[in-house]
Amino acid sequence: MRGLTAILVVAAIWAAGLLAFAARVERSTPAPEPEIADGVVALTGAGSNARIGAAMGLLEDGKAKRMLVSGVNREASREDIRTVSRAVRRLYDCCVDLGFDAANTVGNARETQEWSRAMGFDSLIVVTADYHMPRAMLELRGAMPDTKLTPYPVATSVLKARRWWGTSGGARLMVVEYCKYLAILGREAVLGLGPRADAEDPAPKKG
Repeated sequence: MRGLTAILVVAAIWAAGLLAFAARVERSTPAPEPEIADGVVALTGAGSNARIGAAMGLLEDGKAKRMLVSGVNREASREDIRTVSRAVRRLYDCCVDLGFDAANTVGNARETQEWSRAMGFDSLIVVTADYHMPRAMLELRGAMPDTKLTPYPVATSVLKARRWWGTSGGARLMVVEYCKYLAILGREAVLGLGPRADAEDPAPKKG
């Protein structure tokens, strides 16, 4: 009975945390207009077109001096990304950088940290999906503790109706993301691993 009670308590805590996490995601959009920053970074993933387009809009509005698209598919060309972003060529050619090294959120954090350091930036606007933003900010703040980071979440269509539990896609997306978020919290609290451990002395990029 004690074992069953413990399992039920843990399950209740997990469920309460999931609801709090989901409420946080739902409240995050629409994002308020951000203050001007040195740079804006778009983290790629599911729904990348919307993320890149939103980041490009901020650059066009003068909210940042330069933009990074982190985690670009190695098979994508620079012109492919310009088409997705619907950017004015003049602005795109002068002020948009592409990062091809990141394969996940940890990689996004490292790639962004290296780019920001190379540019001498002290503040960034972070653009990614609403459900991905909490985890992305954990990784980025771990890698860049001295950089001002402003989240700019982009709404996800499957969650937009604020009834994420009503569809299998929405429920699965929220549960999986919440579990990944908990895993990072556990890593940071217990193991102390991740971008923060090597943020101060990143390995030099090749090429």
